[in-house]
Amino acid sequence: MKKYLPILRTSPFFKGLTDNEILSILHCVNAATISRKRDSYIFRAGDSTEVMGLVVAGCVLVIQEDLWGHRNILSKCHAGDFFGEPYAASPGAVLNVSVVADEDCEIILLNVQRLLVSCPIVCEHHQKLIRNLVGVLANKILILNDKITHVGKRTTRDKLLSYLSSVSIRQASLSFDIPFDRQQLADYLCIDRAAMSSEISKLQKEGLIKTNRNHFELTVCNDNGFRNKNVIYITENDKLFHYNTKGK
Repeated sequence: MKKYLPILRTSPFFKGLTDNEILSILHCVNAATISRKRDSYIFRAGDSTEVMGLVVAGCVLVIQEDLWGHRNILSKCHAGDFFGEPYAASPGAVLNVSVVADEDCEIILLNVQRLLVSCPIVCEHHQKLIRNLVGVLANKILILNDKITHVGKRTTRDKLLSYLSSVSIRQASLSFDIPFDRQQLADYLCIDRAAMSSEISKLQKEGLIKTNRNHFELTVCNDNGFRNKNVIYITENDKLFHYNTKGK
């Protein structure tokens, strides 16, 4: 496990812990490492689990699929990201999502139930770890809330602009990369890929965006109708807000 410490140190789950404490915790929660090839399943909908996964190499997709193969992407997890936390913390809960490798990956599985009972070796950092777990779960709620915001928009155009605006604001830049390819973006926003591609072309013709693969550059207008690459304007509850990205 020592070789994964550079990744583990950056994880919010191990925030405030020393390397020795991290290694002790991994032993306490029966940490086990698995490898999966691209398109292999780590978790399947309908199963239950007592472990959550921490990606230490590659990336995975958290998805929902129906019997006809329609896929809805809930999130994409890269090195340092967790998945399966809510189900692992709820004994007997049945997964309504699947987790599949988006590329060859390595994952550490952690038994969350070991955190929810008294530690047999009375780890002094046990309580700190539980607080960190609460933070991880809260962050997952925020991620899902973002998705609800985007897919709740009425049109393909509105869903795209909502998503691109949120990424731009989060990164404080009008030029950014997104973690999805085009098919994955369509699956994440729950829209038809052809309709999405058509809308992206329209937005480019209108001069609102520039894009190359997963890279986007947004151009917005100020109050006088002039395009401004340093200011992002967004609307919320019919009110106009803006912030300056110059120098960031």
